[in-house]
Amino acid sequence: MSARTAPMARDATILVAGARGMVGSAIVRRLQTGGYSRVLAPARAELDLQDQSAVHAYLAEHRPDYLFIAAAKVGGIQANNTYRAEFLYQNLCIQNNLIHGAHLAGVQRLMFLGSSCIYPKLAPQPIREDHLLTGLLEPTNEPYAIAKIAGIKMCEAYNAQYGRQYTSAMPTNLYGPNDNYDLANSHVLPALIRKAHEAKLRGDAEYVVWGTGAPLREFLYVDDLADACVFLMERGFDGPLINVGAGADVSIATLAGLVMRAVGFTGRIVYDRSKPDGTPRKLMDSSQLNAMGWQPRIGLEEGISRAYQDFLARAAA
Repeated sequence: MSARTAPMARDATILVAGARGMVGSAIVRRLQTGGYSRVLAPARAELDLQDQSAVHAYLAEHRPDYLFIAAAKVGGIQANNTYRAEFLYQNLCIQNNLIHGAHLAGVQRLMFLGSSCIYPKLAPQPIREDHLLTGLLEPTNEPYAIAKIAGIKMCEAYNAQYGRQYTSAMPTNLYGPNDNYDLANSHVLPALIRKAHEAKLRGDAEYVVWGTGAPLREFLYVDDLADACVFLMERGFDGPLINVGAGADVSIATLAGLVMRAVGFTGRIVYDRSKPDGTPRKLMDSSQLNAMGWQPRIGLEEGISRAYQDFLARAAA
């Protein structure tokens, strides 16, 4: 932790880029409940993050004291593998505009949100921060991972060259309010929630889960991630890189069973083995964060129940 860092003032100007997405909206909620009174949360209609001139002008006008970069083009295995060019290009545009624009505007403190997919496909488990760039990436989401790695290294470069305090937080698989439940583009947990719900409504005897059910995944409720991000910023963490995970993983088969219980679907699971499994296991080593005094609060069963209630509320709306 740097001696240059002062605690976050409650009246500091804080910009959350991507504030309408799952992660960004959770960070906004956490800041508001924490008593921060000057939170900027522009929607896409107000600020197109792929427009360099617009981003630089916005940052120059508002000159935030802190910037959380939660904006990204995201999706599950199918989306990542299908729209490879868009995942690389759009994510590079967004983060380049924000990181360089923040520097030009004199923003000293910035947190870049990445993803656990930055780590090698066959990284030792649990995955430590120093495993970055030690092996080949998972091919299905390589473009997204490369963009995020570039963002991490960009933050490191501005720190080294200009004395900025730009840090990067790598969350594990996230879920919760404002998640994407589109079956073609969503991550595994929201997809399972929607599939189980629709199977229940139809009275189906089964629902389909991609792959073999064997891969192990770690899941963190998005409000826990938001709490960790604010925790790190408040304590002046200046990285360069830190993992944010739940500390335990489950098989996709176990996850599907938990979703069935939360949804109230009583059929059986059928595995579509023609679909890819992705990385065999992906568990984060979050001991660096835990040693600072942070722990997640929302367990997986409770989190899935909350996520299902959010899904129902959004479906009703």
